[in-house]
Amino acid sequence: MSSDKDNAADEQRSGGIQVIARSSAIMRALGAQPQGLSLAAIAQATALPRSTVQRIIGALEAEGLVESLPGSGYRLGPALGQLIHHAHGDIISVARESLEQLGETLGETVVLSCIRGKQSNVVIRVISEQELRVVIPLGSSLPMHATAEGKVLLSTLSDDAIRDLLPATPEKLTANTLELPDLLAQMPGIRRDGVAVDIEEHTLGVSAISLLIPTFMGPHAVSVVAPTARFKPRLAEFRGALERFRLALEKQFES
Repeated sequence: MSSDKDNAADEQRSGGIQVIARSSAIMRALGAQPQGLSLAAIAQATALPRSTVQRIIGALEAEGLVESLPGSGYRLGPALGQLIHHAHGDIISVARESLEQLGETLGETVVLSCIRGKQSNVVIRVISEQELRVVIPLGSSLPMHATAEGKVLLSTLSDDAIRDLLPATPEKLTANTLELPDLLAQMPGIRRDGVAVDIEEHTLGVSAISLLIPTFMGPHAVSVVAPTARFKPRLAEFRGALERFRLALEKQFES
């Protein structure tokens, strides 16, 4: 009798370990693809049966560790970020000093943004001290289709999810604002490089470059925003500074 109970307990422990291992494999696959994966893609990446993936995804979604995307697909959910937040601190406290240094070095406005609903939301901003400068209110929400940070954040979604998120005819803010087909045409390059540029697509006289920052709190974008007359000659400089900012921030996250 005792042996039977021991065997049953061993089988239960083994099954529990297997579920944890499979859940971890699924979450690692999703972590490697911040734009999200379909159930079929997750099954292929983890070599698990689709039915198993669907069952585990359902359990992870119920706990907020995974979230569904508009259309189809899944990505890591907010509860995972909350868990890591409690252990490692908030991204704002980690990124603020580096962002202030970036703004001081470049002498231009820099911002850190994330996705909130159907717009990008400014969570940290450092305003340029120059007489002619761009001022972005803290906490402001900006249209994703017409800003560099919005485009780089949209690149973490699939094309179908972008179509579901944006209107078929996005608001035309300037003559340079992209139509939806043109915006989608930019996505492969943005996904490849993690960089997006906005040349007066949102506001005449203002341009920006943004770099994708994958974090434990979800995708963020760091941007340099400047008057177009100063922006164009310094575009390569801005991009290099953003790359160095990302490397510095990654080291802070690892420490």
